[in-house]
Amino acid sequence: MGGWLGFLRSLVIYHNPASLRAWRRFYRDLLAPGDLVFDVGAHMGTRARAMRRAGARVVALEPQAPFAGFLRRTLPRDITLIEAAAGRSDTEAEMAVSSRHPTVSSLRTEFVEGAGAAPGFGHVKWDRRQRVRMVTLDGLIAQHGRPRYVKIDVEGFEVEVLGGLSAPVQIVSAEYLPAFPEMTHAVIDRLAELGDYRFNPVAGETGGFLWPDWRSADAARDWLDGLAPSAGSGDLFARLEVLE
Repeated sequence: MGGWLGFLRSLVIYHNPASLRAWRRFYRDLLAPGDLVFDVGAHMGTRARAMRRAGARVVALEPQAPFAGFLRRTLPRDITLIEAAAGRSDTEAEMAVSSRHPTVSSLRTEFVEGAGAAPGFGHVKWDRRQRVRMVTLDGLIAQHGRPRYVKIDVEGFEVEVLGGLSAPVQIVSAEYLPAFPEMTHAVIDRLAELGDYRFNPVAGETGGFLWPDWRSADAARDWLDGLAPSAGSGDLFARLEVLE
């Protein structure tokens, strides 16, 4: 029963007209018609639908039941759905699942072990496990082409996803959690290894950049470290300055 309650909670929070409209406007400004995008951690498909409405060609990844089943039944047929996670290698992995709060289900052991003491996570329990298939971004690129944008929302596993990418893409976004700044620092460090990126955050589901300009990795780190641990999550966007 908890699994379906969690699913319905996510449906109310994320799959709603206001969220869809905000992200549709946002992605119309960020993407051009025909751009290829990867949605890693598609969840309810809000972003995938918004990107598709903005004219993008979308490849969406979601390993977690029942969300993958919901997407299989409801996504537009021109969105490619892959029922898998992304990581450093093609393998299988065990996901820790929270039945009542499935948005925080994670493949990252340290995240699950440390979250109980973090603000906003005290009520969350990871009460079951799910074996999931894992693919790499490099493998997806070999199959579908190089995307202009990769969106990553995988509850602490973001740097592992980027570990499966060997060359930069133009735009990347990764969820940030103020209670776990070290995870986003690791994402910034990995992106710096891949290329010369500039950064701009989006808070929550607002669908709008916080800054009027794109700023350095150091500026992004300083901003992140200045957030209260209890502050809300969001997405840190990274834009490549020069695509080799």
